[in-house]
Amino acid sequence: MSAPSAIARNQDKPVTDKEPDAVDVATTPVTDLNLKKDEIPPLLIRAQKKPYDLSGLSRCAALIAEVNKFDNLLGDDIDLPQNVRSGPSAGRVAQSVVGSFIPFRGIIREVSGANEQQRKLQAAIQAGLARRGFLKGVGQSRGCRYPARPATERDIDRIQAERARAAQAEKAKKK
Repeated sequence: MSAPSAIARNQDKPVTDKEPDAVDVATTPVTDLNLKKDEIPPLLIRAQKKPYDLSGLSRCAALIAEVNKFDNLLGDDIDLPQNVRSGPSAGRVAQSVVGSFIPFRGIIREVSGANEQQRKLQAAIQAGLARRGFLKGVGQSRGCRYPARPATERDIDRIQAERARAAQAEKAKKK
């Protein structure tokens, strides 16, 4: 399934999260035929059209809010430690197996427009990443606090501690 479909199903999952779940695996043939096509998020479309626009962003609070929108949509920026995946996942293996049952899958994706949709999404994601980086640079030059500037070691330590507490609370809730 394409990343925009992930947005439609789960707003908590960043558009850059390519880890397929059971629904992604089941809809692989429909996605390959381009019968299931979600729209590119409006925030990314605006980033493509006006990547360096600062209208309405004269204050640090506005920059923070805008960067937060990108963080929610794209996931963590590169200034935070990244989770490294080890080995293939069950979702990726299953999606590959399902995709292998489709003869001439690459040609079908090209003819159906599924590959073109994926290229458009990737271009929009790239514009969103560039815009977020630009906004952080503007925020840093204005003396704004994180997230409207790159994370410092102190910010990283605080964020990791908050996430650890949230994970413990979630784990305790499941017991």
